[in-house]
Amino acid sequence: MRSIKITTMRIYGIDLSMEKFDVNFIDERGNDRSKTVKNSLVPISKFLESLPDDCLLVAEHTGVYGDLLLYLSNQVGVSISFMSGYTIKHSLGLIKGKSDPVDARRIREYGERFFDKLVCTVYEGETMKELRELYVLRAQLVKSRKTLATSETGRKYQPVQSISVHKHVEQAIKALGTEIAEVEREMLALIQSNAALRNNYEVVTSIKGIAQVTATDLLIKTGNFQVIDTARKAASYAGVCPFPNASGTMVGKSKISPFGDKDLKTLLYMAAMTAVHHNKEYNLYYQRKKMEGKPHFLIMNNVANKLLRMIYSIVRSQTPWSETYMCLDPRESKQSIKINSSDKKVA
Repeated sequence: MRSIKITTMRIYGIDLSMEKFDVNFIDERGNDRSKTVKNSLVPISKFLESLPDDCLLVAEHTGVYGDLLLYLSNQVGVSISFMSGYTIKHSLGLIKGKSDPVDARRIREYGERFFDKLVCTVYEGETMKELRELYVLRAQLVKSRKTLATSETGRKYQPVQSISVHKHVEQAIKALGTEIAEVEREMLALIQSNAALRNNYEVVTSIKGIAQVTATDLLIKTGNFQVIDTARKAASYAGVCPFPNASGTMVGKSKISPFGDKDLKTLLYMAAMTAVHHNKEYNLYYQRKKMEGKPHFLIMNNVANKLLRMIYSIVRSQTPWSETYMCLDPRESKQSIKINSSDKKVA
């Protein structure tokens, strides 16, 4: 999903569920109105046709339940904004009671109160959607293979073992490995078929420590580096960005947020481990911080941050990473600019 900034519009609050969604809005006479729409193609199409031109739909992001509404809204030109349920809930203060119509009204009130924070959500393209589905399937297959492999490891310590079970587990693990490899080939072929995805994928995987899985995860979750368009935003999203922990005279240690994407954080940690072992610059950084007495995980978190900054830098420049590249000290470049400007003034 992509996001686009919007202007003033009439707000419709929508509470989504699997079979239907509740709508709350203020009519032309200023009355609070509610209605229920079936979450399927024809009812949604009729609902969108009945909307005025200056409306904005605000819905809680509930996963796949809102995909059809989002897609059809984009097709007919109706603005729609998906917001996090956590954000909506904690913006309303102390509330009592819960029902679908009440939730729809609260979502509308959130949209009216925080209108300046709303952004129009756009359904992701066909290629990105296909890539996301393949990536999710791969994760499910890997999890199943790991479960079988773990159970097989524990079974070896049993005094009485089943030869038949061992045979079937080995066959299942082998079949899952074949399927995982096939899904990875399809993901790579899909990336290669799209010029924008291919260019960013190639420059990102040129970095030591960033392989197919990490690069694909970054492409999907950052919207090909367009939705999450800076390294700072990516670090915050992944949960590797430290935040201040201070209040009044109390100044504590900076902490990372527990709301980060744990899967992406894990991949970045593994990439940081590889970079420390195979990249001289990061290896020296790790050794220096260790000598300063810094904890291992704090250093790896810093390396993950460095990797994200490097990734976004080479994506912007579209220049593959080179181990021999020497980055100029920004303080020296600023000093040279000052010297040049002073020479011009004297002349």
